[in-house]
Order: sequence, then structure tokens, then C-alpha cells
Amino acid sequence: MAGKASSPAPTAGGRPGLVPGLVSQSLTTSRALLLLAALVLIWGANWPIMKAGLTLVTPFWFAVARLLLGMLTLFAVLALLGRLRLPPRADLSVVFSIGLLQMALFLALVNLALQIVPAGRSAVLAYTTPLWVAPGAVLLLGERMTRGRLLGLVLGLGGLVVLFNPLDFPWSDGQAVLGNALLLVAALGWALSILAARRHRWSVPALELVPWQMLVAIVPLTIAAVAQEGAPDFAWSWDVVLLLAYNGPLATGLCYVISMTLQLALPAVTVSLGFLAGPALGVPAPTLALGEPPPPSLLAGMALILGGLMAVTLPGRRAAQRP
Repeated sequence: MAGKASSPAPTAGGRPGLVPGLVSQSLTTSRALLLLAALVLIWGANWPIMKAGLTLVTPFWFAVARLLLGMLTLFAVLALLGRLRLPPRADLSVVFSIGLLQMALFLALVNLALQIVPAGRSAVLAYTTPLWVAPGAVLLLGERMTRGRLLGLVLGLGGLVVLFNPLDFPWSDGQAVLGNALLLVAALGWALSILAARRHRWSVPALELVPWQMLVAIVPLTIAAVAQEGAPDFAWSWDVVLLLAYNGPLATGLCYVISMTLQLALPAVTVSLGFLAGPALGVPAPTLALGEPPPPSLLAGMALILGGLMAVTLPGRRAAQRP
């Protein structure tokens, strides 16, 4: 929206093993599963909410407001836990890479694309991130191209072929091409931030760095907002207040805390499968909220891409669980 090294979930970008001591590990399995279901619903439902919100707030200012409110929420959480501190110099590279690529670039491009592309299709394309992580890890990190990764890549690319086949996709429509390209570039940028996170040796729990990553992201987004959209110009209403409250403190702030907690409380495979429900919910949610019925090609493409995501995600997760 993100730990995120091989999962499609928008998490902080760090590895789960570095979070102990920051969030509670005393959750029962049943309560953790309820939290996982709530998290998937919040993130899945946010796609039509974001699309509706972009009719009220301009794209760059929307991204700035979302990150600002999420940042303040996380700063408050860390302060209450007594863990609020400046990021160590050793972690500054990952603070900037995740802040600029996973947060600033991703949110900016997604918000721009959502003005053109239906919310369901946007959710599917934005969650293709792990497909690009798999070959990137082989090329840049020297990891093995396993059968699961290769199968996942083939399935995922097959899903993209279905989504962009000339019989269903309007290649003559420049705006449609641009919107879809922005989503794929956003997913690629997120993948690059994941690869940077995997190379990094974390010196503090990953969640402690998230609000600082948001602060880094806010700077270029604010510059872009002023340059492209001028001063914030939207009418305050209950719709705007509820939109920002959902996207900032809830979907961006507290959901990061919940996702980190779940990675400690549940098996990694369970969390990975749960997070994969995010793009699946991102397709029917716009139908219910916005009246955007998914075409058959989107359903077929989504099925192939989800299969690919499972193939590239689960083998590594199972390996991580072995003693």
C-alpha cells in the first residue's frame, strides 16, 4: 500500500525477525487471524476509497496528506512505546530508498493512475511487485531461480498478457496506456526498494524507521504538489475528513503496526496467503462501491497473477520457517 522482501503486502520493508520488543507477541492465534482478516479488508477496500477520494483531493496533495497523518500516527505509537529515536546512520540508506521508491514514487504514480484506470485493475497491477522481485533477486542479489520462482514469473507474465491483449485493452487510447504504465512502474519501483531492503543489514527494528521513511517521502511529494497542483485547494467536508482519516491514521499508520505484529504472531505462510487476498479483494470492492464490474479478462488475468504471486512467495516463506 509492504517483511516485504517476498510478500506483496505493503509492509515496512524490513525482516520480521528484527521487530521483537517493539510490538506485542502475546496474541492468540484466533485473535491474530481476526487482525489479519481486518487488515486485508482495510487494504482491499481502500482501492475504491482512494479512487473516490481523488475526485475530492488532487493526487499529490492526497499522497502528502495520507503520509503525513500516517507518520504522525506512527510517531505517536513509537513515543508511547518509548522507542521514538532518530534513525541510525547505518540505516539512512534504507530510509531513503524505501521512502523515495516504496512510498513517494509508488503513491504518486498510483494516485495519478487511479484517475484513469479502474480501481480493480489498478489493484491487480500494483500488486505485481513480487513478480519483479524474483528476477531482480537473481540478477542483483545472486539468489537462485527456483522452479517456484520461474513458475510464478511465467504465470504472472501470462496474466499480464491476458490483461493487455489487443482484443480487450485499448492500445489506441494514450491515456489508458499511460495509466497502466504508471502502475507497472510503481510496482517496479517498489520491487527495487525491496531489493535494497534485502541487501541492507538492519541495526534497529524496521518499524522504528517507517515514520522517518514517510518523512523522506513527504518532501518530494510536497515539492511535486506545489509545482503541479499549487496550494492545497479542496473544500473541507465530512467526506474529505473520513477519507483522510481512513487513509492516514488507519490504512497507512495503524495498519503498518498490525502487519508487523502479525508477522510475529502467525506463521509466515499464513501471513503471505492472507496478504495475497488484498488484490483479490481489490477487484470486487470497486464493483460494490463504485459500480465498476470487472471484465472477464481482468478476472482471468488476476487469477494467473495471483497464482504467480503464490508461486514466488510461498517457497521462500516455507524455507524461512524450517528450523
